[in-house]
Amino acid sequence: MTYIDLRSDTVTRPTEAMRTAMYQAEVGDDVYGEDCLVNELQQRIADMLGKEAGLFVPSGTMSNQLAIRSQTQPGDEVICEYNSHIFNYEGGGPALLSGVQLHPLLADYGILTSEQISEAMRPTDHHYAQTRLICLENTHNRAGGVVYPLPVIEEVAGFATSQTISMHLDGARLMNAVISSGLDPSAYADHFDSVSLCLSKGLGAPVGSVLVGDAELIDRAHRFRKMFGGGMRQIGILAAAGIYALDHHIERLAEDHHHAKILAETCQELGYLENDIAWTQTNIVLLAFPEGNTAEMELKFKAAGLLVSVVNDQRIRLVTHLDFSKEQLQSSLEILKKVLG
Repeated sequence: MTYIDLRSDTVTRPTEAMRTAMYQAEVGDDVYGEDCLVNELQQRIADMLGKEAGLFVPSGTMSNQLAIRSQTQPGDEVICEYNSHIFNYEGGGPALLSGVQLHPLLADYGILTSEQISEAMRPTDHHYAQTRLICLENTHNRAGGVVYPLPVIEEVAGFATSQTISMHLDGARLMNAVISSGLDPSAYADHFDSVSLCLSKGLGAPVGSVLVGDAELIDRAHRFRKMFGGGMRQIGILAAAGIYALDHHIERLAEDHHHAKILAETCQELGYLENDIAWTQTNIVLLAFPEGNTAEMELKFKAAGLLVSVVNDQRIRLVTHLDFSKEQLQSSLEILKKVLG
C-alpha cells in the first residue's frame, strides 16, 4: 500500500531541482572552513536573522544544545516551556552535555509570559541554581504549530535583559511563523541572543540546522560542535540543499498552512480537533482522543492509508509538508471522515 504520510514535515524528500543543486555543488573541507557553500549558507541565515555569524550543524537538537552549552555553566538553570522540544525530545541533553537543570513551566498554547518566568526565578542564594538562559519555541510543536506573539516575546526579552539572562529561540519552524505572521525573520530574532533554524522540516532539505548569534557566541559554539562530534568535512552538498530551500521553499509554506487549515476544519466538524480552529496557524493539526485510544486509532488510520504521529495516549498530530499534494489532501479528508465519522 502507498501511504499518505502526515507524521511530520521531516519526511519530505529532496526535489529533483534540489538534487541537481546538490549534485553540482562545489565542496571543500568545512572543518578547515574551506567549504564555500557552507560559508555562504551560514552567512545568509545570519544576515536573514540580523545576526553576525552562523554555524551549520547536523540537527536541530545539536543546534539547541550548542546554544545552551555556549550560554551557561554547569549548575545553572534554564527556563523553558513544559511541552517544548528541548525538554521533551532532546534525550536529556542539557543535563549530560551542559550540566544544567531545566525548569519547565506549563503555559497555555506553549506561550510563556514574562509574569510566569518572573515568578519562577530562583532567589539569589547559594542554595539555588541560578537562571542563566530562557528558551522559547516558535512555532511551538506540541501546541499545534502556534506562532509565538511578538509582543509577548518583547516582554519576555525585556524581563531577561533586566535580569541579565540570555535568550535562545528554538526556531526549528521559524519560517512557518514568518509566513503566518507576515513579519520579517529578524523581527523575531532581534530579541534573542541565539536562534536555531531547521532546514529539514518545512523547508524540505534532507538534513541540517543553522545556529546564529554574535561572532563570539558562534565561536564558542563552534568549539563545542567539535567536542560534540559535529564537525563535518565535504558538506557543500548538504549546504547546497539548504541554499536551494532558502531560495525556493519559504514562500510556499503558505500552501502547507492552507492544507492544514482544511484538515483542521474537517477534524473540527467531526469533533476531534483539540484546539479552537483559530489556533491552527501553520502546518500542524492536533486531534484529541479523551478515551486514551490513540494507539488503536493510529492503526486504523494506517489501515486506511494514512500515517499519523501519536503524541501521547490522547493526542494525534498531523503535519502538512512539501510532499503533501492537493490530491492527497482530498484523500486524507475522505480517510478522516471514514475513520472518525
